[in-house]
Amino acid sequence: MKFINKLFLLALIVGFVACDTELDLQNDPNQVTPDKASVSDLYNNIQLTFANVFANAEFKGAQLSRMDHMGNFTYEADVSPNTTNGLWFAAYSNLFPDVEALLTLTEERGLDIHSGSAKIFKAYTLMALVDNLNNVPFSEAGQGTDVISPKADSGESVYAAAIALLDEAIAQMSGTNAAGPTNDFYYGGDGAKWITLANTLKLRAAVTTRLVDPSGAAATVNAIIAGGDYIDDASEDFVAQFGSTRDNPNSRHPDYNNNYEDGGVAYESNYMMWLMRAGYADEDGNPIADPRLRYYYYRQTDDSNNQDPTVYSCHFSTLPEDPEGRPAHFDLIDDRLPYCTAYPDGYYGRDHGNGEGTPPDGFIASTKGLYPAGGQFDENSFQNTSQAGTTGGKGAGFFPIMLSSYVDFMVAEAVLTAGASGDARALLESGFRKSMAKCQSMESLVAADLNATETVREVEISKRDLYVPTAEEIDEFVAEVLTRYDAADATGKLNILMTEYYKALFGNGLEAYNMYRRTGMPLNIQPTLEPAGGNFPRSLFLPAVNVNRNGNATQKELTELVFWDNGSADVK
Repeated sequence: MKFINKLFLLALIVGFVACDTELDLQNDPNQVTPDKASVSDLYNNIQLTFANVFANAEFKGAQLSRMDHMGNFTYEADVSPNTTNGLWFAAYSNLFPDVEALLTLTEERGLDIHSGSAKIFKAYTLMALVDNLNNVPFSEAGQGTDVISPKADSGESVYAAAIALLDEAIAQMSGTNAAGPTNDFYYGGDGAKWITLANTLKLRAAVTTRLVDPSGAAATVNAIIAGGDYIDDASEDFVAQFGSTRDNPNSRHPDYNNNYEDGGVAYESNYMMWLMRAGYADEDGNPIADPRLRYYYYRQTDDSNNQDPTVYSCHFSTLPEDPEGRPAHFDLIDDRLPYCTAYPDGYYGRDHGNGEGTPPDGFIASTKGLYPAGGQFDENSFQNTSQAGTTGGKGAGFFPIMLSSYVDFMVAEAVLTAGASGDARALLESGFRKSMAKCQSMESLVAADLNATETVREVEISKRDLYVPTAEEIDEFVAEVLTRYDAADATGKLNILMTEYYKALFGNGLEAYNMYRRTGMPLNIQPTLEPAGGNFPRSLFLPAVNVNRNGNATQKELTELVFWDNGSADVK
């Protein structure tokens, strides 16, 4: 698309129209010319669009990796060519044209932080497209009427182009005196933090591609860690922050909008809730709850297994605890896996691939909690969450795009699998503690709830003291994980590491989908409810909007491997 057309599209979005009253104009007075375009408006739109890119890039991966619930019995029924339309439109119709328009304006004006950060947005988006789809247009994309049907480039070459953009951004922002964007929603105009992110995304790319280039992955990880400039502290986390405004505009986290208004709640993944509630058990079989559990999920009931039979859609039985109905193929993986409900004390969701109709269970289903959606911390109040958006953190959550905890887990993975330098055990502990601290950082949003009291044996005790995990409880959980890690063989160590990484990724389905395809872990992941769930999607269909309109696009199969996936992981 020509530059002037890009800016005209921007005018339609932000309502900016350039006007002139002279009659002998050579330029159309209703089109925005480059010298009159608003850099701030354009940059703001790029930031908002990027958040939309992330939302579209992660949602299906969250379902396929069992982080969220997948609501169809088979993978073929669940994933269609329409699944990725939103991601494609956000990237190719919105983000990429705006980035190119911004670069034209900012590079000629020496606005290096604007330009560099825009290149990082584009680089991340290119990698996310490949992670979901494999081969996508790049070299011929964005040419408007000059190239109506752009050909797809190999995923490997698109990844290489993304890394080149990251290198350009680092060089451009290093040592610059340019002013940062006035409204930088991510890093407040701090060019140094954008460079830190760019280095971290290079590390991410190295770990993501380690199956096809283990030595290159180790070298890149070692070099970045040795350089010391990567996300290793929460102050550098890359998040899209939401607000608590309900109307004009609604600034709240999408998961809060979907679960805390008046329309009921979306089903949560039984496997993910069970993994947090009872994934580990002591020698007597007693479950060991993850201390992040009450931050991740909010329960509307304290009893998920003894409700009226009409509220259940277990598929193979009427009630959740019917031993005759439990799927035999679950027990072949782990006889502790949940069926129908996640855990009896109120954790109620749906099994992976349960496509049953919706019974009257909205008043008991568990939902997203305080982290990261800005919902309610579970302090045993067991309220109905349909309260017109007035409870919990009121939606002031965030998208966890790249966190310091993730980096620890990624480096540890590279240590165990690619020969990178480092102490995987120490990184495992560090990653968990950073993830725990990120949850705790949101407690201020629900201070009133936590300061409320509850009568226990005629003594008033604050809910904070009753339900917020103590430092001792956190230490005990860390010790449990590390004890298991120390006792495990090489495969077991990697499985424990990936299981903890998976749990820390809550809210980021893209990284969970990537990690699962690389490792096939957690090893006890819940299979589809029906034994014949079909082939697991190693990548997603090309979007219908591309295949139907692009003469050079041919639909692919769900079994097609992304270039960095060598097919070695057993996924189901």
